[in-house]
Amino acid sequence: MERRQALQTLGAAVLGWPLAAQCVQARSAGSRKILFFSRSVLFEHSVVHREGDELSFGERTFTRLARQLDCEVECTKDGRVFDGDLSRYAAVVSYTCGSPDDLMKPESLDHSPAVTQTGWKQLDAAVRGGLPFVAIHPGAWLLPEACGAECLGHGLQQAARIQVVSPRFPGAETLGDAFTMVEEWFSLVRFVDDLHVILVQDCTGMSIAAEIDRRCYDRPPFPATWARMHGQGRVFYTSLGHREDVWGSEIFAQVVSGGLSWALGRLDADITPNITQVAPQANQFPRT
Repeated sequence: MERRQALQTLGAAVLGWPLAAQCVQARSAGSRKILFFSRSVLFEHSVVHREGDELSFGERTFTRLARQLDCEVECTKDGRVFDGDLSRYAAVVSYTCGSPDDLMKPESLDHSPAVTQTGWKQLDAAVRGGLPFVAIHPGAWLLPEACGAECLGHGLQQAARIQVVSPRFPGAETLGDAFTMVEEWFSLVRFVDDLHVILVQDCTGMSIAAEIDRRCYDRPPFPATWARMHGQGRVFYTSLGHREDVWGSEIFAQVVSGGLSWALGRLDADITPNITQVAPQANQFPRT
């Protein structure tokens, strides 16, 4: 068992059990434990890098945010966690780096055990059955179909204007019409049509002098934060979260806390799909 895990107790692997029903039952019984999973294969972001047995900056910051919602957090990089009893969790929060196939590889930059195919299928079934799923920055590609978009890549870190297009969504109420932030911005593509978009990235004014920036940001506005349903599961994603100063900002705290509160069912929101209204050209992007 990984020494650096926090609050880790793997349940017995169970195959063929009614996972959705167990997850719903656990949340109805008042489960308050959130799983924060951050195995890194393609790249290890500094916010989730651990020194020895100490939790990372991102893990500590997220734990504080969750405590404000009266939740405890289990932080792990051990992919075997999904072989256990997922009904113990009120939600899963992902800050992984890599596709499902990548995360199933034995090698990783943080030297953590891989996700198993059985475990990944259990997670996917649990989310479809009602387990809330929150993904931050690269974490969407643990369950790419659940999040509903793909990633073209990112350019150099720079300032971008973010439009608030769903100001009544939890966490967005006090953000105003827009804000500007320096961040590593993913250029997201191939959005599904049922997204309820909360924040839109406006690339107007972003530098496209470098070829990598032109490929990523010479394009119309596109979603940066959204909510949707994946089967019965509430899914929330934000592209924010590369930098430590972003994690420490009030904007990030509001966005993540609001999204988590909605995903947990603590707060409700109208998530009528709006991508065609707020980002009608989102799927237009440079092909070369």
